[in-house]
Amino acid sequence: MIDDEPDSERVSALAPFRHGIFRAVWSASLVSNFGGLIQGVGAAWMMTTIATSSYQVALVQASTTLPIMLFALIAGAIADSFNRRKVMLVAESFMLVVSALLTVFTWFGWMTPWTLLAFTFLIDSGTALNSPSWQASVGDMVPRAKVPAAIALNSMGFNITRSVGPAIGGVIVAAAGAAAAFAANAVSYIGLIVVL
Repeated sequence: MIDDEPDSERVSALAPFRHGIFRAVWSASLVSNFGGLIQGVGAAWMMTTIATSSYQVALVQASTTLPIMLFALIAGAIADSFNRRKVMLVAESFMLVVSALLTVFTWFGWMTPWTLLAFTFLIDSGTALNSPSWQASVGDMVPRAKVPAAIALNSMGFNITRSVGPAIGGVIVAAAGAAAAFAANAVSYIGLIVVL
């Protein structure tokens, strides 16, 4: 836990980056968020090529948002009841394994529409488990006076990835196919697992 610094200290917007653990986790999370968005583009593209009906394409987005609706409250309770670092490690490791399996299934041509939906649901279930612990752990990484700035930096990082990530995903899918996008997502979890 970080010791609190005097509240009178003037806190700059970038002050949380002075704390190595926050800087490392923020940077690794940025990469992981890019990976998730790249995977989303790959999944949508893959479904358009293997879907047997048009509604299955729409179900890709549903399978990514449904876990948040189903598990957000439970994940919040877990974040409050257990070691947040361990919860994040479990979630990130789970997503790495599922993303790697998604890559293998795609590479070998084993993918079906329902298998793809199952994989995307599982990956975003990991995201639902991870998010409350990550958000709540900010106060463990920086002093209390810097928490608002740290939260703002998290929002900024999320918005950066939302702005650029899908375009990067489109380039990867166009150049190397959906399997490459899924592999990029799997690799994106490694940095966060290491820094945690």
